[in-house]
Amino acid sequence: MNGATGSNHGSAGGGEGRRAAAAFGAAPAAMLVADRAAGVMLTNRAFTDFTGVEHADALGRPWPEVLAADDPASAWELHRAALDGDPAHRRALVTAHYAGATHRVVAEARVLPEPGPGGEAGNIVVVFREPLREEETLRVISELRTENADTALWTLDLRTGALRELFGPSPLGRLLVGDARGLEEILARVHRDDIARVRDAIEASQQGRDYEQRFRMFDHLGDERSLHARARYVRGDHPRLVGILDDVTEHVQLIRRLADRRRIEAAQGRQVTDLAAKLVSATTVEEVTGLLTDEFVPIFGGARAGVMLVEEGGLRASPPPSEEAPGPMGLTGEYDTSDAAHPIGAVIQDRQPRFFESRAEILERFPAVGEFLHRTTAQSWATIPVFGDRRVALGVWQVAWGEPHHATPDERALMLTLAGLAGQALQRVRRQQEELQLADAIQRRMLPPQIAQFAELSIAVRYLPSRAGWRVCGDFYDVIRLPGRRVGLVVGDVQGHGVEAAAAMGQIRVAFRAYASNQVDPGVVLAETNRLLSETGEIVFATCGYLVLDLDSGEMQAAWAGQPPAVIAAQGSYDLWEPETGPPVGVDGDSKYPVTTRWLRGGDTLLMCSDGLVESAHMPMDEGLRVVGEDLVGLAGDVEAAAASLIGLTPAGRGDDIALLIARMSGTE
Repeated sequence: MNGATGSNHGSAGGGEGRRAAAAFGAAPAAMLVADRAAGVMLTNRAFTDFTGVEHADALGRPWPEVLAADDPASAWELHRAALDGDPAHRRALVTAHYAGATHRVVAEARVLPEPGPGGEAGNIVVVFREPLREEETLRVISELRTENADTALWTLDLRTGALRELFGPSPLGRLLVGDARGLEEILARVHRDDIARVRDAIEASQQGRDYEQRFRMFDHLGDERSLHARARYVRGDHPRLVGILDDVTEHVQLIRRLADRRRIEAAQGRQVTDLAAKLVSATTVEEVTGLLTDEFVPIFGGARAGVMLVEEGGLRASPPPSEEAPGPMGLTGEYDTSDAAHPIGAVIQDRQPRFFESRAEILERFPAVGEFLHRTTAQSWATIPVFGDRRVALGVWQVAWGEPHHATPDERALMLTLAGLAGQALQRVRRQQEELQLADAIQRRMLPPQIAQFAELSIAVRYLPSRAGWRVCGDFYDVIRLPGRRVGLVVGDVQGHGVEAAAAMGQIRVAFRAYASNQVDPGVVLAETNRLLSETGEIVFATCGYLVLDLDSGEMQAAWAGQPPAVIAAQGSYDLWEPETGPPVGVDGDSKYPVTTRWLRGGDTLLMCSDGLVESAHMPMDEGLRVVGEDLVGLAGDVEAAAASLIGLTPAGRGDDIALLIARMSGTE
């Protein structure tokens, strides 16, 4: 037996030992005997023929190192399994290097019957053979499956908890567990939120069920991995799971990125919807252009934006840029719409958007912009036409990026949509502004150009239009000279906005003057005016307060139709006068208006105002009257100064028109 047979390792030189040694040496299968430490003790002739390794070269050396010095892991794992008495793991494909090449051979290891001196397992016999065709095919397929993929093939002995990889360690197995093979040692790396579920599934497999779980695990570098394990239950004396483990970390991360992207897109969609709603509700050109230049730009990741509006054949920036902060393409002033040598002019001329991903691209197509580009750090641009009805060019919206940027088809479509909404908003705002100007002109023409003057009475009046976009209301005031040294004072507020409200205000003021000249009773004047409005058939309502002041006695007789209380300031304090009120005029033609009497003493100051001065959605009327009263007390001696102060104060804001009238009786109490 290659010079090392039964005489040294048989049974005391007996005939039976010699026959066993002879059989070992002549056995057709390649075999070796190793001690517990894997040191080679015997080899047979077939082993030398199979591997080309002489007995003397192998003697005393660990057989995994003799067989495959470059990759002995599978052989060592087989050796340890044999020592542990694990029948399920006594056979393995191991790497062997002989005849100048690397081979995969089937190795089977068994413990010899004779125990060691301490009763432990004895020596080990290892048998080698070429793999069968089916085994070789399975090996090749398995290696192809695991070699360059994040996959490992594994088996778990459900009785002992021993876990090993089929066909030797894989790259994924080394990454996850290194040299660890015990189930508990490996489970210690599972994410704490998943460990209970993983253990429950293993327990279920003890009852003969297949195994499938997705879980997270930390590899030996400390990085979290997402894994998908599947296995079949294999019955037998040593029931086991045989399965496949896939690293799905990249797949999970991709799903998370897609989910994050969907959330971002959903958030952007909501943002676009909100901003589009702001465009629809915008009431000034500045609001529209501000949305385009400020709030829409972050949606596209742009650095800045500008809007050029067509005005009288030219383009004007809105808001105007400066030398310190020029427009996106370096423009600082007005621009000629007919100049197609510049992208903005070209867009106005042919109404087609332009997208430039770099400075080189824009300079190649529009060399004339070179003189402007030194004023800006932008690197790429989108220039979008803003259309009105019938594709009339209203302006250009330009977005700039600080680095080369490719505008995707979705970005381009969204920009065109927003520019279209902006065009509609601009047209609507301009129409509203035209109506505003017309209504304002009508209203101012219908207010008295100058009020009557009285030696005994100082009077100041003010009208302030709303800042709420196109809202022109019907607030009005009037001072009427009456017979018998009496004065009629009136302040009112026609409900509604625009030209109709301004026209209705003019009608009511004329009616007041006509009825006041023939009627002493202010209640009758209100009732007649109310009847007139009701008979016209127009749906016009107005709140108003009308009082008649006797200049000699200071007596005030007031009829009120839903108007705020009057404020009377005297000697460092103020008082609210709330005449008994009827409904607004124009609601019910048969309404009557009671008369309330009070005296205005010498030195007292009277304030009558529309609700726009003292009430709004954010200011209760009681609070507004308190602020106005305290301000009036400090300036009661000068009606013009008091009127200017209240108009500047506007405690309720500028959401509604304001009309006010201040009158002060001369003399002292």
